Amino acid sequence: MKQIFTIVFFFVLCGSFAQIANKQAVKLYSPEADVSAAITQGIAKAKAENKHLFLQIGGNWCPWCIKFHIFCASDEDIISLMAKSYVPIMVNYSKENRNLAELKKLEYPQRFGFPVFVILDNNGKRIHTQSSAYLEEGEGYSKKKVLDFLKQWTPDALNPNLYSDK
Repeated sequence: MKQIFTIVFFFVLCGSFAQIANKQAVKLYSPEADVSAAITQGIAKAKAENKHLFLQIGGNWCPWCIKFHIFCASDEDIISLMAKSYVPIMVNYSKENRNLAELKKLEYPQRFGFPVFVILDNNGKRIHTQSSAYLEEGEGYSKKKVLDFLKQWTPDALNPNLYSDK
């Protein structure tokens, strides 16, 4: 019995160290990044390419932030839609840098929890803030919900000519 306990304890301990090491290895967000400059550059790129900005706000400490990134980076449909319609920007929120001045300009999206997504048009105007909770399904994210959300805020979807009486 003592051997079984020792073996189980060993595997639990190894698993804990692996999770800690894996968590430390993930560096999606940069606390030292100049978010204001990134948004300014993103606006210029979005104007040139007729896209919107997709701000993903969160931190390397956030398991749901990491899950969302991995989920999107492994799905060809999401990758394609993002490339066609958005300029992505990762906005750090952590004890090292909460980027409060930028988040104030975005009308405090952190109130929704993390990750939270903000869509800016190519002039830098905030057009939508999305809680990621509505995109979840089980222990991850729903492809349908994520794609629906992204499609609803593309420049094409907001083209006023689509909705005129002409």
